[in-house]
Amino acid sequence: MRGAVLYGPRDVRVEERPDPTIIEPTDAIIRLPATCVCGSDLWPYRGIEPISAPTPMGHEYVGVVEEVGSAVKNIKPGQFVVGSFFASDNTCPICQAGYQSRCVHAELMGEIGTQAQFARIPLADGTLVATPDIPPDDLIPSLLAASDVLGAGWFGAVAAEAGPGKTVAVVGDGAVGLLAVLAAKQLGAERIIAMSRHEPRQRLAREFGATDIVTERGDEGVARIKDMTDRLGAHSVVEAVGTQESMMQAIRSTRPGGHVGYVGVSHGVELPGEELFFAEVHLLGGPAPVRRFLPNLIDLIWNRKITPGKVFDLELPLEQAAEGYRAMDERRAIKTLLKC
Repeated sequence: MRGAVLYGPRDVRVEERPDPTIIEPTDAIIRLPATCVCGSDLWPYRGIEPISAPTPMGHEYVGVVEEVGSAVKNIKPGQFVVGSFFASDNTCPICQAGYQSRCVHAELMGEIGTQAQFARIPLADGTLVATPDIPPDDLIPSLLAASDVLGAGWFGAVAAEAGPGKTVAVVGDGAVGLLAVLAAKQLGAERIIAMSRHEPRQRLAREFGATDIVTERGDEGVARIKDMTDRLGAHSVVEAVGTQESMMQAIRSTRPGGHVGYVGVSHGVELPGEELFFAEVHLLGGPAPVRRFLPNLIDLIWNRKITPGKVFDLELPLEQAAEGYRAMDERRAIKTLLKC
């Protein structure tokens, strides 16, 4: 099969990779009609997360089940399925509490690499959710978004306790931040502030439900949020970047007693203890338990109540994955869809 492999900083190649096979009886093999590049893939692409050997890339996926292991009971060949970027058994006490990304048997799909024509999915019964039928082509981008960025944005909004009567601010205008705006809207937030300097992303944020746009960053961004909220700060803030500046901007933009949902993959983030103590805000975040939300998200997409696939503003064949990475790295694209 063909698949994307990272050889070093900014060196992505599409080449022949071994076809996946059933290794454990709980595995499934799926055929991917499309895959995509995630903003978190840019960390190793830029060399910020070093790799020691050529590494298959990708952790987002949807597809048709080709084969299942002998222990798989609920997933059948021929079904169209969506899964999370973490495989999970969905039965352990951590999964049952709704944190499938920290399942005691969790496997990170990025270690398998799903920017490819086929993929092996571990723990298939716990990881995969079947759609009601084979979806029409126009729904596939939105279902693919549910595999990670929609679920991550949704978790950020839930962790921030976005809801009726709340003012929600979103730090970050990548796919996760934009879909946190969509999630906040679906959760009933009264006011949604998207923090963005990029006009195309601002337009999409408004389409997803943003009521206000703030272009300032850092201390200036915090001051702007305070000015808009009677000097109190937002009730709910989603942090969707993962840098020191974005995390502190999120915490400082939150009113005492408010909630920060952080879903940006943290790099070099250190929280000052005394400031955190006196901020008196709730912090909840980490790798999104996408599997918790998948049934609801699939239902919303299937019934065309939301269209998260709009975050894909560049579509390329899998063979041009390197250009898809370059476009996102240079911020010429929000998110690249790769047709297999």
